[in-house]
Amino acid sequence: MAAFSALSLAPDVDVIAFRLGIPYSAPFGHRGAAHSICGALALAFVAAVAARGTPELVDNRQTRLRLRHCRRLPWAARHVDRRRLGIALLWPVSNQRYFAPWRPIPVAPIGARMLTMAGVRVVMTEALQFAPLLVWSLWPRRRSVA
Repeated sequence: MAAFSALSLAPDVDVIAFRLGIPYSAPFGHRGAAHSICGALALAFVAAVAARGTPELVDNRQTRLRLRHCRRLPWAARHVDRRRLGIALLWPVSNQRYFAPWRPIPVAPIGARMLTMAGVRVVMTEALQFAPLLVWSLWPRRRSVA
């Protein structure tokens, strides 16, 4: 579970770009290459290589089924920016930033501003929207009799 949580947060490591003086609109700026389809494939490749050394993860049928369902979740649902530049979905082919036509999750404030009411609103919105997946993932399963 910790590994999946880390994977979901991995694209947002690009906030380091702010500290390095990389402009928001640059290819490696926030919501740039790390949020692209190419970035997702690279991260998936790294995760697959890492999982190969974990037979209990790879051989577990239930885990494979859950991963198959997670794969169907909208890739950029959390990264649809209303106020800024959007995401560089097609990087490295294009640095054009895109917005999703439907934005159910508000943009999260960055840094200490996450501790304001705007940040609380984002956290509560995400908690409510993803609660069904959390319940489903924790729901007790019947063990197959082999």
